[in-house]
Amino acid sequence: MSESKVTVKYEPFKEVIIMERTFFSTPENLARFTAVIAGGKLAGLYWVDGIVFLYFPLPASNTAVAKALIETGKVYWTFVGYSHMPKYAPTIETKEKMIVPVIDISSDPILIKVAKWLKEQK
Repeated sequence: MSESKVTVKYEPFKEVIIMERTFFSTPENLARFTAVIAGGKLAGLYWVDGIVFLYFPLPASNTAVAKALIETGKVYWTFVGYSHMPKYAPTIETKEKMIVPVIDISSDPILIKVAKWLKEQK
């Protein structure tokens, strides 16, 4: 059997471009928003270093977006909703008893940079 000619290479995004961002005063308000826009489907939030957030990437099915991603390493997020949440918790429950899961994704170097940027926004 011959050895495979496949190589594995890691090339992270070079830039994340956020087109719209909305700060929510509490994690519960963000969870409520997430539950509503998901239309009853299960949707979750990400948590990194005291920031809880969700994002919507511009699909790479769009030719211009795919070209930017491949040629420049830029990824576009059409919307980011975020709130301060100093301590990680696996779920957020709203007063309406909606339970939204939260994923601790603190090991992702790109999302660490996104969370740092979000913390700096006023």
